[in-house]
Amino acid sequence: DLEKEQLKALKKVAKRFEHGLPLKDVEQMIRILNLCAEKVNKQAAFTEPLCELIQLCGLPFQKKRLSDETSYSVAVSKAIAQLGCLMRVPSSQVRIQICKSVISFYNTEPPRKLLSGYQPTSAGYKIRMAELGGLAETLVLALAQVENHLTEKLWVLKALQHLSTTGENCRLMMKAQAASRLCLYLNGVDPSGQLLFRSSGILWNLLENTSKEEVVNQLSSLECVHALKEVFVELLMHGFRHCDRQLRNDLLVIATLLAENPAAPMIESGFAELLVALATSTEAKIPNPLVKGLKLTYSDEDFEMKKLLFNVVAVLSKDPRAGELLNENGVMPALLHYVKPNQKPAFQDWSVAQYEELQLHAIAVLASVAPLLVDKYLSSQANTLLLVFLEWCVGQDPFFGQGNSFHGTGGRGGKLAQMRYSLRVLRSVVSLYDEAVNMNLCDQGAISQLLDILKYAANKSKEKEDAIILEIQADLLFLLSVLCENDLHRKDLFSYEGVDVLIPFIQMDPKKLQSGLGHNRLLLSALDCLWSCVIGCYVAEDYFLEKQGISLLLDLLALKKKNLCNIILGILVEFCDNPETVSHISIWRGEKDLTAAKLLIQLWRQEEMELGVKRDRYGKIADVKRPLASSFQKQQKVIPLPAHCPSFTIVETAENIRAKIYSLLCKLGFQSLPGLSAKDCVTLAIIQHYIDFKVGEVWSELYAELKEEFKPVASDEEALEVISKASEGIGRKVVALQTEVLEKQHHQEIQDEEKVYAKVQAVCKQREIVNKSWKNFLTRTSNYEALKKAKRLQDKSIEASRSKSKIRNGVFHPTDIKGLGTTIGSGHLVTIQSTPQLIGGPLALTDLALRKPSACEGAFKKTK
Repeated sequence: DLEKEQLKALKKVAKRFEHGLPLKDVEQMIRILNLCAEKVNKQAAFTEPLCELIQLCGLPFQKKRLSDETSYSVAVSKAIAQLGCLMRVPSSQVRIQICKSVISFYNTEPPRKLLSGYQPTSAGYKIRMAELGGLAETLVLALAQVENHLTEKLWVLKALQHLSTTGENCRLMMKAQAASRLCLYLNGVDPSGQLLFRSSGILWNLLENTSKEEVVNQLSSLECVHALKEVFVELLMHGFRHCDRQLRNDLLVIATLLAENPAAPMIESGFAELLVALATSTEAKIPNPLVKGLKLTYSDEDFEMKKLLFNVVAVLSKDPRAGELLNENGVMPALLHYVKPNQKPAFQDWSVAQYEELQLHAIAVLASVAPLLVDKYLSSQANTLLLVFLEWCVGQDPFFGQGNSFHGTGGRGGKLAQMRYSLRVLRSVVSLYDEAVNMNLCDQGAISQLLDILKYAANKSKEKEDAIILEIQADLLFLLSVLCENDLHRKDLFSYEGVDVLIPFIQMDPKKLQSGLGHNRLLLSALDCLWSCVIGCYVAEDYFLEKQGISLLLDLLALKKKNLCNIILGILVEFCDNPETVSHISIWRGEKDLTAAKLLIQLWRQEEMELGVKRDRYGKIADVKRPLASSFQKQQKVIPLPAHCPSFTIVETAENIRAKIYSLLCKLGFQSLPGLSAKDCVTLAIIQHYIDFKVGEVWSELYAELKEEFKPVASDEEALEVISKASEGIGRKVVALQTEVLEKQHHQEIQDEEKVYAKVQAVCKQREIVNKSWKNFLTRTSNYEALKKAKRLQDKSIEASRSKSKIRNGVFHPTDIKGLGTTIGSGHLVTIQSTPQLIGGPLALTDLALRKPSACEGAFKKTK
């Protein structure tokens, strides 16, 4: 009777809450469910009521107040977690109902009826509570209980597929090793095919919503890779439906991710060999039992698979262990099959756009594979094929690239995409510095051809400048750099034509360096090419000097760009071996009449500021014991090193530009450098003794290392002390010289200031004299007595200025003008008699001699 009453009570509860459970009753309902679950183990009659109550949990919960969702969140999350724990009940009906209820969490339709006074919870409330309670992890663990029951397993997978749409649930599932568990189910027996589709769908959700590395690590066991391989082969050979091919490609993407993990046994399982054989089967035509009987169609799914297989080859090429595998399966001939002009599609069933995409993808993969298979690369005449292909790229043959794919970016309507990836292949093999590869290229006239392509690309850049055309130019410059480095004959081939091509790159507008398109990389490539292809060849050097190349380099150096200074200074130091270079550096002038020496000194100060070298406020040496030490050097502890390892003091010379600046100034000379201020001379004194200070640093470092491990004998210690004091003595000598320079400058400044002050005083005094003269003038014009007094003083002054001794037979002329009617003194012009009346002459007739004799009158008198 008690059992019947309990069943009736359960039916009443199910009837009462058939439209949804109130939030306040959810906890009680879970208790009832747990009691029923215990009963089911002994009495099967409780199975149906239990399923009915579980079904109620799938309906939307109902709330009275808006705050109920927050108030009951902890209880509801625990209740939903307990719902997952009911998967322990050994009843297929109960387990399936739990999965159905979980799936109903994602039903967004509002309930048809509500309890009086209640309203449904928000649409995503149950999903959030399931995340909070960890339901997804519980269901993953429940897979072990339904492993031998296909129907129940499919329902659990369906529920997990819904749960795996959020990142939090995916993280919970990964805690329960969901990826490895699901991978092992991929090749399970299932006539409907749902097991494979649902398991792969969950794997994809895990990859998208959690860490890919974590998922790949769980899939990297040998069992998982074997399972993945078997399913892939099954779909490849017997999957003819559209959905089968899509699933095959999805699994191929997962296999690619596994191939990127070195710990995954892709090679050991044979999966890698299968994928490589598939990738090359059509082009290489090497008989392989792994792909026997395989017939590819030309559907979109097979096209995608072809690209994915190329991608797997690129991934495997990063693993040195895969070299033999790639070689045996004809990867090199298969990829080189696409290095040819696009006259007709290689496969008649591929469209032109599809073939171009495959071609570009194959050439891109070739750039990864070629360095791994250098011998096969050379034996396949790959350099020849690439040079011929590049010749077609710059030729006039009509070709309209589709530019639809990732690799075709920027190549629409032309052959730039093909050129870009072909140059990448050459760059990858040339970067190996394998002399056999480089010689093979040069023997076929690669230097001349690359220069022609560089001119072509430069002309294209004038029409439209974009990142791709700049990348092409940078790659060409890099190829020329590597090919010509350390080979005088190749530099001769480069010389005139190459210098003419390089000059425009060095003349680049500095504003473009901040464009973000790649001008910075292009300029660095041009400078590297200059260093490798011009320096060391006297013909090329002289031509570069003739083209005013040194001035262009100094113009770039004057920009003081950190990433440019080091390489430009290195180039200038190397160029100084040419006797004509120093004169070019000396005559250069920048903005505001900036000289090369002053620029170098400014760069030295800038470098020392960045290094944290200690200087006083006048730029003098502040620490005579370690005058060149940076802040990092002072923090560095003494570390004894083996004799073959360079110490930090030696390494430091290559890590900054001070040694290069010192070398250049040694070439220019430290005396009589134009355009230097006293501050520059102070810095120059330090630069001049750079090598002395550096030697002192080395000895100091040696002394410190010796004291760390040994105690020097008395004679050695005395010698080291003498060397140390000698180094300090040089430092003090330089400080004294710097002080002298500053004192001279201070003295010169005082003298200049006195001169300026004297000029100001003279100007002020002259203004006073002018003002006083003007006042006297006004006084004379307005006061007659003052005018008379001034006249008397003037006469007195005139009289005093006359000679006291009488000249015999001399004639004296009056200096005043009789009958003057003005109120001011006479001006600068005075009319005097030139000849006395007694002697007779042309001025004897007038008192003031206002009339000049005519030429006729003078001539007449002479005749008389």
